[in-house]
Amino acid sequence: MSGTDALEVVLATHNAHKVAEFQRILGERMPQLRVLAYDGPEPVEDGTSFAANALIKARAAAEHTGRIALADDSGIAVDVMGGSPGIFSARWAGHGAGDEANRTLLLAQLADVRRPNRAASFHCTIALVVPAALADTGEPVEIVVDGTWPGQVAYEPRGSHGFGYDPVFEPEGHEITAAELLPEQKNAISHRARAFEALIPELERVAATLR
Repeated sequence: MSGTDALEVVLATHNAHKVAEFQRILGERMPQLRVLAYDGPEPVEDGTSFAANALIKARAAAEHTGRIALADDSGIAVDVMGGSPGIFSARWAGHGAGDEANRTLLLAQLADVRRPNRAASFHCTIALVVPAALADTGEPVEIVVDGTWPGQVAYEPRGSHGFGYDPVFEPEGHEITAAELLPEQKNAISHRARAFEALIPELERVAATLR
């Protein structure tokens, strides 16, 4: 494809806000990129890692739409808990539990753990899948990139920005939580921002090799 051709990718989510976020961040670097919403069935995320679950979603979206597909999977990993909640971050307090319940349970589990043993990190994995019909080799292309944001778990929630575990996560080098950072500050240094930085060169290489 030429530099002026539009590159359309489908994002494996039914969340319109996430589609807009991907479009905004990726579009700043790749003006020809158009991120499309996914309208197909949601696959069962039964992988045992962020990468496995991201690939499950991206493969399903690519197969359903015949388009290049993106999917992400993210969560928080606490060192002293062996990397948990990890892939179970969104449902740590049970299926249907909200952010507050997940945070409350995590803080209760760490109640007797003092610094410096509260180290944790946010992880974001993005999978990119190019269907065989679009790849120059005639074979499917699968690429996985990661972004990690180190820090520690706070003793109590603080801040009104962000979502999920942001109010209880203190990024490395900061004495405030991710929820106390302004959105533009967080978006510039977060695990998702770091994953995007790794993704953009891969997208550019894919765009240059499409049939």
